[in-house]
Amino acid sequence: MKARKTKNDRATKEMRKTSLAEMKDRYIGKEGTPERDPYEYELKMEVLGKMIKSARKERNMTHQTINIRK
Repeated sequence: MKARKTKNDRATKEMRKTSLAEMKDRYIGKEGTPERDPYEYELKMEVLGKMIKSARKERNMTHQTINIRK
């Protein structure tokens, strides 16, 4: 008869580490593929938007002050 694995046996087994890049490749698609490109674009736009918002806050600028300066 085989011995059943206990919870402790499974806990001591080392888990495989996976990088973020590997996870993206596996679940979204490899870089340059039609599935991955829209994801990368949206991510870059989100980061850019946050950078702009942060820069405006540091300079105490609002959308209104930006429009006045034009």
